[in-house]
Amino acid sequence: MTDKMNAVRFHGNKDIRLDQIPIPTIKPGHVKLAPKFCGICGSDLHEYLGGPNIIPSKDAHPITGETLPLTLGHEFSGVVEEVGEGVTTVKAGDRVCVQPIIYDGSCRACKRGLVNCCDQNGFVGLSGWGGGLCEHIVVPESCVKSLPDNISLEVGALIEPLAVGWHAVDISPYKEGDSVLVLGGGPIGLAVVQVLVGKKCNNIIVSEVSGRRREFAKNFGAHHVIDPTKVDVVAEVERLTGGEGADVGFDAAGVQPAVDTALQAIKARGTLVNIAVWEKRATLAMNDIVFRERAYMGIATYSLGDFEAVIKAISTGAMKPEGMITKKIKLDRVAEEGFKALIEDKENQVKILVDVGAGI
Repeated sequence: MTDKMNAVRFHGNKDIRLDQIPIPTIKPGHVKLAPKFCGICGSDLHEYLGGPNIIPSKDAHPITGETLPLTLGHEFSGVVEEVGEGVTTVKAGDRVCVQPIIYDGSCRACKRGLVNCCDQNGFVGLSGWGGGLCEHIVVPESCVKSLPDNISLEVGALIEPLAVGWHAVDISPYKEGDSVLVLGGGPIGLAVVQVLVGKKCNNIIVSEVSGRRREFAKNFGAHHVIDPTKVDVVAEVERLTGGEGADVGFDAAGVQPAVDTALQAIKARGTLVNIAVWEKRATLAMNDIVFRERAYMGIATYSLGDFEAVIKAISTGAMKPEGMITKKIKLDRVAEEGFKALIEDKENQVKILVDVGAGI
């Protein structure tokens, strides 16, 4: 029996490799699992094309003590292989997904329970402690969330991005009866749409350049889709809201023109919620905020309880995310068939899953 395993690791800009690395060993309070399905995230793609950004390169991550090369993958499901001393919430054989936030537990944010806002935060699959793109991983018990029997391992790998959308809607000022503008129809924008549908929102407007992604948005429940290159977004949102403007906007695009138009498309005292990770500094037309008393707020991934809420919503049928999966590939094809597809065939892809359990 070998003590090595396959792992897809980031070595630097446009440099990911299928490496042989030691199999991690169990320790108290931790869970060893075999990843089965792992999604490729936009953050992974940003690291591949322009990184390292989040991935520590020169200085080791303050919590994990690791630097590149690091195993990728933070959207994943798996099966528990072994549990360490003191673990009580899962057992060998359980089907689980992983909440990948790494936090110190002692900073001012963590003391308030805001672990997603930790001063030293990181992510499994980006900051160390392994990742979903390998054959075995050991993570703290707190990261592991059990899947009910009616949620497949494939869908289990979607819970992480869905939790981002859930958290954004949950802490926003959205309320029943509101009209909502969603900027961007990628995985996170579509997650927001699904959460809003689950919360019975009856006027969801999506602004997206890609025709295929506008189709996805409609299929997932958006009531209206807009091509911002063809129509005046502000005028169209006003028309679709009876002259009122949107109550809440969710920016999952992270581009300057979207922010500029969204602020004007939102009504007085409305709120624009930023979910996107920006690659460069953005500018805000402050008078569009000041003279209409609009609010602009940021969202940091997800917090305690969000994974459980998404799992419940899927299990009860309030959310049906299977259609987000547009392609499955094997572990040794991540660069050639995963990242390449997201670059060259972006319009037709939402979520590409790596079938880690299928081997290479």
